[in-house]
Amino acid sequence: MDKFLSTTYLLDSALAVELYEETAKQEPIFDFHCHLQPSEIYEDKYYQNLTQCWLFDNGHGDHYKWRLMREAGIDEKYITGKASDKEKFMKFAEALPSFIGNPIYEWCHLELRHYFGINETLSIKNAERIYDEANEKLKSLSARKMMEISNVKEVFTTDDPLDDLHYHQALKKDGSFKIEVRPCWRPDSFIKIDNEAFLPCIRRFEKLIDKPISSFTMLLEEIDKRLDFFLNEGCLASDHSLEGFHYHEPSSELSSLAYKNAYEGKPLSNEEIDAYKSTLLAHLGEAYHKHGMVQQYHVGAYRNVAKRRYKLLGPDSGYDCVRDDDSIMAIASLLNKLDENEALPKTIIYNLNPKDELALSVLANSFPGAVKGQVQMGAAWWFNDCYSSIKERLELISNTGLLSNFVGMVTDSRSFLSYPRHDYFRRILCSYIAKLVDEGHYPEDIDYLKKLVADICYNNAKSYFYNK
Repeated sequence: MDKFLSTTYLLDSALAVELYEETAKQEPIFDFHCHLQPSEIYEDKYYQNLTQCWLFDNGHGDHYKWRLMREAGIDEKYITGKASDKEKFMKFAEALPSFIGNPIYEWCHLELRHYFGINETLSIKNAERIYDEANEKLKSLSARKMMEISNVKEVFTTDDPLDDLHYHQALKKDGSFKIEVRPCWRPDSFIKIDNEAFLPCIRRFEKLIDKPISSFTMLLEEIDKRLDFFLNEGCLASDHSLEGFHYHEPSSELSSLAYKNAYEGKPLSNEEIDAYKSTLLAHLGEAYHKHGMVQQYHVGAYRNVAKRRYKLLGPDSGYDCVRDDDSIMAIASLLNKLDENEALPKTIIYNLNPKDELALSVLANSFPGAVKGQVQMGAAWWFNDCYSSIKERLELISNTGLLSNFVGMVTDSRSFLSYPRHDYFRRILCSYIAKLVDEGHYPEDIDYLKKLVADICYNNAKSYFYNK
């Protein structure tokens, strides 16, 4: 009997099945970190074919899949190049069986089943027929419909501070769509003063407000105004990518010098860069605390490592890896500074480097607050979003803190077809909890266990983001 994606897929005991079928499967989705485009939600986008949903559409796509296609020896022409949509799909289907053991293989088939009712395993043998069948169903399967089918209740998109939030405003006025869509403040462009895109960002900001931003003090004032604008549009959270972050005691003097030099196109010292970033992050952290926001830190990524490829295709194209540095002390110092000022906001840490897992989890639990899980580890992120790492993350949170506080899964995806990843996570969660019971680590208190599952799947996140 073929066990592939059976009803008991990833559920390895009777108790796991019960927890999944009677609780986890029923819970709605609160996707508080994703990269969906609010314009596509508002316009209720329809995709012409499965390639556009899965692989490549208008210059963007799923770089998880792109990496594996390249590893399988597929020419870039069939990934991000000028091949037709159908040719790209056929090449993907040809490579897919070789993805054994990679979560993408399972995710793809979960998506085929969940959205298209296609229960076959995709390969080059049936690719053309499946492509045609899925494309026919896409005629009645819009962006909003995909979210509704997945029982999504709330979504936080990822938005640059200079975004006008037009589509969020339009969605608010649209009474026909019942799913809550909120902006999430992502100010990386202002923080990465050592990035080549920093000065162009400042110039765009000046154009937006129609006046120069010639000093660090002015920058802080204008950033605060933009944050107020986001808050007025329903923003509840921020998101930061802390890449190679080194803490420096916040300093207005050094930060002002750093900003002046950057503004004038002059080189910056490492001390100036670190002081600027630390001062701005501390300033923003205090603002988040004041407004009851949640800050999310993504740490451990080394982006655009293949510089030649980056120049050809730009960011988020599948050329990123894991950073190996000592960022833990920097994050600890930043959290401590905010805590010393009694201004530490609720904080979720997403970590990419497995060697830092224990240290960051214990660090998070060193800063308790008025809210349960004030600082906590987030879902297994990016390259860790797989069966073994999700289990390890659940074990880590249990061993070092309280699993009962965990706010659960996020898609971290640009695709409307990615919501079965929540189902993948929930099955692993139910098996993990059932194993604790089956091995005698916890009593079989079924009412509490079901409450625990429901909380991790949905209720904890709802409470965490909304209780100020």
